[in-house]
Amino acid sequence: METPLFEVLAYESTTLGTLCLRRRELLCEPGTVITEVTLNHEFLMSSYLTASEKALSEIALQMHPGSGLRVLVGGLGLGYTAAAALESERVSTCEVIEFLPQVIDWLQQGMVPLSDKLNAERRLKVTHGDVYGQLADPPQQSHDLILIDVDHSPDENLGTTNGRFYTADGLKNAKLHLAPDGVLGVWSYAESSPFADSLHEVFRDVTVEPVTVFNKLINEEQTDWLFFARA
Repeated sequence: METPLFEVLAYESTTLGTLCLRRRELLCEPGTVITEVTLNHEFLMSSYLTASEKALSEIALQMHPGSGLRVLVGGLGLGYTAAAALESERVSTCEVIEFLPQVIDWLQQGMVPLSDKLNAERRLKVTHGDVYGQLADPPQQSHDLILIDVDHSPDENLGTTNGRFYTADGLKNAKLHLAPDGVLGVWSYAESSPFADSLHEVFRDVTVEPVTVFNKLINEEQTDWLFFARA
């Protein structure tokens, strides 16, 4: 019997801690190989279940009727949110702001599953930076969709300075970056009533969408939460 594949592709120190990119074969699905990212030895993201990351783009696009859309994505991750946005011909540009340069290097070096597709996409621009800092500053340009997938949840942040974005004051600043009828979307692994309340305080149209899938790795359903608000 062959030993299941397990390969560490990158193991690097970052400003947020130790970041690891690994590839492994699932014991529950022999032959299925997935890519995972851990931060400080805790699970961060995977190529195995990506429905909610894709839905962040797909639902936001459904909410916006326009064309020639300018999309800003906060957090590159493994690229599934950006790739889903770029599936739409209505998207003219998609800029991704990623805090960790190592994650950008993985994409550019072809180390993640969507590397070939995204590196060939002429509408995509990936920038090293702090999306929360950019949204706190006066806008240099407006976006039709702003999609945030950085933290575990509004109440559990990866960075110590991220929390202000999830408050009413932070959302008021972010709203200035949206074009008329623009849509803000935020990914979370947990429901957050305080964040929903802040959204209602700032935006006229707020929806919360649960995305539930069956996770064979833990043999139970899991739900991620998507928050949307329209300017």
